[in-house]
Amino acid sequence: MSKGSGVLSDRQDAYGHLLYDFYNGVDNVEIVEREDGYFDTSRMGPTTYFAEFSDWEDHQKAAIKHACGRVLDIGCGAGRHSLYLQQQGHEVLGIDNSPLAIQVCKQRKLKNTSAVPITKLNSKFGVFNTIIMMGHNFGLVGSYKRAKWLLRRFSSMTPNDGIIIAETMDPYRTENPIHLAYHQYNRERGRMSGQLRLRIRYKIYATPWFDYLFVSKSELEDILVGTGWIIERYIDSDKPTYIAILRKRVMS
Repeated sequence: MSKGSGVLSDRQDAYGHLLYDFYNGVDNVEIVEREDGYFDTSRMGPTTYFAEFSDWEDHQKAAIKHACGRVLDIGCGAGRHSLYLQQQGHEVLGIDNSPLAIQVCKQRKLKNTSAVPITKLNSKFGVFNTIIMMGHNFGLVGSYKRAKWLLRRFSSMTPNDGIIIAETMDPYRTENPIHLAYHQYNRERGRMSGQLRLRIRYKIYATPWFDYLFVSKSELEDILVGTGWIIERYIDSDKPTYIAILRKRVMS
């Protein structure tokens, strides 16, 4: 999962150090800090980033089957989605703004990688039949306005039958009073309820603060207006997480 809007320095690359250490046999814990002081920790996070296809959630297994042709994996992390698609015969480019994550991908034999933030993607990288934003990585769009801008840019990087496989989470499916209070705090500032301000911590490393966006289905549909993309279908899970298969809106 790519973090932030620029390529990370070594001291900022908490996520990359987490992946690199875990890949080299160091048991560790992922720490996510939200701007309101809320912390989330997970030992399953690092394990999930290296999961083989057989261990993926059912909705992810179903969604990845929609991938076709040349694939761009945005926020490739340790490369679990890219490597699976590469094994299936696809040409895949995995991008992340974590240099150490990219190094891990290379060590795991992902053929094509680039250390680049999502905001620097453009048609110079070529044309992709499929763009995948799995592992909640639709969140990397960051905000309502930037989501529209990025989706229009992705339209220029895909053919008329191009698709985006976008995984996100409905932020409203919670009863946690701390999360609900944060939603209200966001709305008071003119932000979307599920627009999180986060950073990743690991050992002495910390990413810069960055925005990460969770959206409901109705919010996603609103974001898509005017971007050239439409919902083809939703793939639900038994959690607040869901995947949207987006297709180009081809004008007749």
